[in-house]
Amino acid sequence: LDKDFIDWVINPDANMDAFWNGFLLENPGQEENVLHAKKLISSFQKRGEKAPAELKERIWQSVLAGTSQPKLISMKKRRAWIAAAAIIVLLVAGYMWFYFNNSSKITTQVLAKNEIKQDIAPGGNRATLTLANGSTIILDSAQNGSLATQGNTQVVKLKDGKLIYQKENSNPASIQYNIISTPRGGQYQLTLTDGSQVWLNAASSITFPTSFVGDKREVKITGEAYFEVAHNAAMPFHVSVNKMDVEVLGTHFNVNAYDDEGMIKTTLFEGSVNVSKGNESVKIRPGQQAIVKNVLGKIQIKDDVDLEAVAAWKNGKFIFQNEDIFSIMRKLERWYNVDVTFKGNVTKEDFIGIISSKVNLSQILRLLKQTGTVKFSVIGKNVLVEEVK
Repeated sequence: LDKDFIDWVINPDANMDAFWNGFLLENPGQEENVLHAKKLISSFQKRGEKAPAELKERIWQSVLAGTSQPKLISMKKRRAWIAAAAIIVLLVAGYMWFYFNNSSKITTQVLAKNEIKQDIAPGGNRATLTLANGSTIILDSAQNGSLATQGNTQVVKLKDGKLIYQKENSNPASIQYNIISTPRGGQYQLTLTDGSQVWLNAASSITFPTSFVGDKREVKITGEAYFEVAHNAAMPFHVSVNKMDVEVLGTHFNVNAYDDEGMIKTTLFEGSVNVSKGNESVKIRPGQQAIVKNVLGKIQIKDDVDLEAVAAWKNGKFIFQNEDIFSIMRKLERWYNVDVTFKGNVTKEDFIGIISSKVNLSQILRLLKQTGTVKFSVIGKNVLVEEVK
């Protein structure tokens, strides 16, 4: 049923041979299914007929059952991709990947597994909670259940590792603030007393009152966070980040404000938000992104943002969409807790790809290396990126 598979059977070439041989290396139990499908396609092509739908569906379901439920994923083509060759997207053993090299051809060579000898595991559910009195709790090692009482609020760690703030009926005698911070290689999810949910990306933090009072709800973040804000028209929700304010009533949005990215990006998924900086205020709609490039810069609006790519970190994926190697390595630094250095005239070309963030670092580096534009050396927690001469 896959057009690219059919093209390979009918018009095989070296690139496609390498790609599908790589698939078989990753899925050694699929040789029989692949051989059966090749014979079927060849047979019907020779006779000028199409395979019966029922037979094709049975073969495809057999393939699905043997490869951890892979799926063929279609990505929306951007204007910048119009001149590019066809994209093959393949989900194998739970992750997806595809690449273009600098001549817009699919890079399909299979790398030996021992080319990157050292390996680094991905990040996980890690964070530190700082209470109002300054004491700290390491959340990833804390036991489930009630962790602390903050004024009129119970801080509870759930069985799934998430943190929830449960408010009692009475109003607090005074406002107390907590801080949750994630290290490099850590993410965390919490629910505030108003029911709003927050996902913190690696190397990020959120400062918030343990109970909301007054006419607005205010929190402060660093790094990156995704919010699903509980609606309350009488008490707007404000996110403060590096002299910028995001005001919402009830909505889903993502704020990326890492210092090393050089800009603040606020992306709206649903609802409505006002982004303010100084005397400037801009309202954005779902699918738009408000960008502030520096402290003195004005708010710029980007339309038709790929929301799946923005929230990829929250959903356990990396989606590289026309990103250079420097941007990609900053993400890998934060998630794998490594230090990256560059040597030589490293390529400034853009990469396109998607892969699970739950794989070891070596798998991502191998796939990047397949483009033929960069190579890597890993020593301990240090990653050296070099040009390919």
